[in-house]
Amino acid sequence: MGRRRKASRNLGHAREHRRNATQPERKLWIALRDRRLAGLKFRRQFPVEGFIADFACVEQKLIIEVDGDSHADQYSHDMTRQETLERAGWRVARVSNDDVLQNLEGVLTQIAAAAGLDPEQWRDGVYGQAPDSSV
Repeated sequence: MGRRRKASRNLGHAREHRRNATQPERKLWIALRDRRLAGLKFRRQFPVEGFIADFACVEQKLIIEVDGDSHADQYSHDMTRQETLERAGWRVARVSNDDVLQNLEGVLTQIAAAAGLDPEQWRDGVYGQAPDSSV
């Protein structure tokens, strides 16, 4: 009989967040899923260090946070959370809802750079799949 992991409260919250993703989160997920960005494996609404990251690339220890209007009043909380994640060895990149909706290629370029990739080489397809303007 296989071992079952005990479901944490954060895991339940993560599932809820996946079901209720915002439009920008859904759009960015389409671009990140299935290793579409330079072969990097991203997970969405991923529990890490007691928080739920919008997107996480475990292999690169990179977290992508999509910030919208709801984050305007929680700057202090977001910074405390980011400091905790960074102390644990994670890098955190923040992108805005508007940028995801209006400039997805720019957001993907920013994420590629945050992952330590050369954005120009990514655009040229050196890392695998090049950006697709239809995303």
